[in-house]
Amino acid sequence: MPIWEAVLLGIIQGLTEFLPISSTAHLLVARNLLGHEKPEDAFTVVIQLGTLVAVFVYFRSDIAKMLRGLVADVRARRLASTPESRLGWFIVLGSVPVVGAGFTLKKWLKVTFFNPTSIAIVAIAFALLMALSEWWAARRAGRGQPPRAETEITWFDALWIGAFQALALMPGGSRSGTTITAGLFAGLSRSAAARFSFLLSLPAILGAGLKEMYDERATLLASEQLRALVVGLLVSALVGYFAIAFLLSFLKRYSTSAFVVYRLLLGVGILGLIAVGVLK
Repeated sequence: MPIWEAVLLGIIQGLTEFLPISSTAHLLVARNLLGHEKPEDAFTVVIQLGTLVAVFVYFRSDIAKMLRGLVADVRARRLASTPESRLGWFIVLGSVPVVGAGFTLKKWLKVTFFNPTSIAIVAIAFALLMALSEWWAARRAGRGQPPRAETEITWFDALWIGAFQALALMPGGSRSGTTITAGLFAGLSRSAAARFSFLLSLPAILGAGLKEMYDERATLLASEQLRALVVGLLVSALVGYFAIAFLLSFLKRYSTSAFVVYRLLLGVGILGLIAVGVLK
């Protein structure tokens, strides 16, 4: 893979991993258009580790507090004894659905959903679901129910949002999109849903990336492929950091409506490219 393609894919990954528009969908479509023979290969998964670095750097203080709280709980044989450790346990619980689905359904998911037609349909379906969650949030506000803060997340919320994260294994679903949607249905504020979404992504991205890297180590460690992967990781980490900052700021003032419209246009656009034979 040429270095300029790795840079392009790194930018796409960094932007789309955290904006609720599906990074895997954009990577698969972009690689298809670039003529890559197997756009669903390990590169598409492993490059997500770059955006994982962005989450660690951006939320380094929160993550350090969570880890200290979890270690203290384990040593004292207690559960959720502090707000920090409780958030950590919520991340653990919320990661269970995606881990289970990833291990048991990986091959079926790749065969069934890693193609442009499925990506388009999934993107449109989850755009409509996101719009429905915004309607639900507006309805709650109309009833005088204020949005809930991050400190009000419950065990059920964590599992509920985690279940939606598992749906993002379908390209076009978007990890941040599905989890923010679930958070809005649960009554969380947009910024609280987004923050929890980013923290919840840590185990899923780390696990999937490392497993894929191990499974495909022979291919990825080839000199040309390795250079491209390193460049893609670095670029996605840098762009991802600013994407996190942008989305958190954006959602404090605006709804997700712009992303709903974009996802609908993305789905329709992909179907159009398929119809005229541009996409395979």
